[in-house]
Amino acid sequence: MILKEEILREKLPNHIAIIMDGNGRWAKQKGKDRIFGHKNGVAAVREVTESAAEIGIKYLTLYAFSTENWNRPSKEVNALMSLLVSSISAETKTLMKNKVRLLTIGDTSRLPVKVYKKLEDIIKKTSKNNGLSLVLALSYSSRWEILNAVKNIASEVNRGKIDLNQVNEKFFSNFLCTKKIPDPELLIRTSGEQRISNFLLWQIAYSELYFTNKLWPDFKKEDFYAAILDFQSRERRFGKISEQVNF
Repeated sequence: MILKEEILREKLPNHIAIIMDGNGRWAKQKGKDRIFGHKNGVAAVREVTESAAEIGIKYLTLYAFSTENWNRPSKEVNALMSLLVSSISAETKTLMKNKVRLLTIGDTSRLPVKVYKKLEDIIKKTSKNNGLSLVLALSYSSRWEILNAVKNIASEVNRGKIDLNQVNEKFFSNFLCTKKIPDPELLIRTSGEQRISNFLLWQIAYSELYFTNKLWPDFKKEDFYAAILDFQSRERRFGKISEQVNF
């Protein structure tokens, strides 16, 4: 049976986040450079985005470039930035056709001007789309995000605009990049690595984690559906016991 047909539409995760890992290793296995892997990873992005839109996922967040990635060799960073621009430009018509809205999270001010302007242009063009919200995490790290939120709250407290008694979880969340985005219910990581890599640490407090050995360029629709089916098989208790959840 096709996995897509087994998915319960009434139990879909509202938001799925993915750590797209393994491009470099995939390329190395084929005797190619890392850039070759990144280029082939674009096809997996397209396939997963189409799959998410087709079945009715509301938010899909992809960890595209971390703040730590700036420390990679300049040749690879420049190639990634160029690939980002060309990929977004090539997919604009498809995003519009499928009513996909593009969003970004992260310190995008660090991106090259050309990349930043292209992103802003497509974010504006797709802003009225009411289908899937595709969130690209660019120049993002969770520790940066949390520290930035703390600094902004402290600044507002010093200016007398915030009373410390106002600061609770909900209030704090409004100072994060994801303030208008629901927390992910499912986090997928490819390549066999089982770590979070500084990604959405606050937001995934109660997310279900799914790890697969597939390298990102090999991650296909059926792999995406398998992750969702695994999610649907789990009991999510949020600190309660089974009897409370199933009452």
